Amino acid sequence: MVWIILAGVAAAVVAYVVIMGIMQNKHVKTLSEEEFKAGYRKAQLIDVREPDEYKNGHILGARNIPLSQMRQRISEVRNDQPVYLYCESGFRSARAAQFLRKKKYSGLHQLQGGFKKWTGKVKKQS
Repeated sequence: MVWIILAGVAAAVVAYVVIMGIMQNKHVKTLSEEEFKAGYRKAQLIDVREPDEYKNGHILGARNIPLSQMRQRISEVRNDQPVYLYCESGFRSARAAQFLRKKKYSGLHQLQGGFKKWTGKVKKQS
């Protein structure tokens, strides 16, 4: 009997993850590094990692608005321009995009694989 309940819970979790992935792909475009490089200079480039991660290296031209502060700092993100988001691996940028979408933002893009896969120019702060 317990295994039936566990199987049901596991199926519900899998269904949730799949549905959320489909919903996110409708509103957030995941871009390869080449596609990201082609468009981010004409958009708002936002690093959603924490400040210490940002200081250790970030994409040249990016502003740091950590996911943990997005709710308080949303006024810093314009809703009339495309938004290019990235984090270390893509998880936090997806959550930031989901939050922005709920606040009626459009033109949301995220970097596939995140900063750890980035091979372009990087700036470090001392």
